[in-house]
Amino acid sequence: MTGAVMKRSQKAGLPPGSLVYVGDETAGGMTIDVIDYTWERIDEVQITDAGDLAPCRDSDTVTWINVTGLHEVGAVEKIGEIFGLHPLILEDILNTEQRPKMEDYDDKIYVIMKMIGYLENGKVVDEQISLVLGDRYVISFQERPGDVFDPVRERIRSPKWRARRLGSDYLAYALIDAIVDDYFLVFEAFGERIEAVDDQIIADPDPDTIRSIRELRRELIFLRKSVWPMREVLSVLERSDSPLITHQTRLYLRDVYDHTIQVIDTLETYRDMAAGMLDIYLSSTSNRMNEVMKVLTIIATIFIPLSFIAGVFGMNFRQMPELEWGYGYPASLALMAAVALVMLLYFRRKRWI
Repeated sequence: MTGAVMKRSQKAGLPPGSLVYVGDETAGGMTIDVIDYTWERIDEVQITDAGDLAPCRDSDTVTWINVTGLHEVGAVEKIGEIFGLHPLILEDILNTEQRPKMEDYDDKIYVIMKMIGYLENGKVVDEQISLVLGDRYVISFQERPGDVFDPVRERIRSPKWRARRLGSDYLAYALIDAIVDDYFLVFEAFGERIEAVDDQIIADPDPDTIRSIRELRRELIFLRKSVWPMREVLSVLERSDSPLITHQTRLYLRDVYDHTIQVIDTLETYRDMAAGMLDIYLSSTSNRMNEVMKVLTIIATIFIPLSFIAGVFGMNFRQMPELEWGYGYPASLALMAAVALVMLLYFRRKRWI
């Protein structure tokens, strides 16, 4: 079955293996980049018709096929026919809201990952990357142009890259490693953002600060959904007994697994910091309110005896001698000033101000 862009909810009820693209609608067409290499040579070509990939299926070289743009469901289905991909693999490729996972289909291994990006406006975005590992080929599917695989491409083009002697399993490892390594860059930028919000909380917390904290916590939940499953994916991939993965490549996969654990540790640290930020914000706001209330209380306390003195001398009884005294007014002002000064000195001594 072929179809158009749909939401996840609209796909409910369709039979398993239904090929429906679930993702962002894009205006550009599909591009297929092929890198075919051995130790001695390398060939790069861009293909416009998915049917032209048939020679890559039985090639004796290592072939990397990178498919960009998934909204052309017919082309994805054609690729599946050429390489004998299971309908469930094609369904998961077209559904870009999948959780990272790894599935072993005997003659193929299918891996779903999330490539994370950090936009200039500070927003974190992700993109689903699907990898199909075959005997002599790796097919990668991505939704939009632009990826983190340029370092891998440069290493393949280098004649000194010893991994050109290795098989497609090492190529798959290199692509997975590139995605995981990019997590460190994203988390480094995210850490700087957390520090900026933390400094703002200490210096001058305001309503914008609480909005920033909420945004951080929301994005950390988003990152956790993308990164945490990679731990399970790499653990299963490393321990897989599939003949497609050699012992040497398993050692490298173990290293990527360690990197993933580091990323997850960093993520959990940031989550704890974001959770503590809300408590710090509330404490800072409460402390500021307490400072204001203390100042107002001190002012009110000073004016209580002054109001009493003014009230006493404001009574118009005829028998009050102070009313006829020529120095009564300045004396009352002096008395008020003396009382206020004594109270201020007392508060100072008690370290209340």
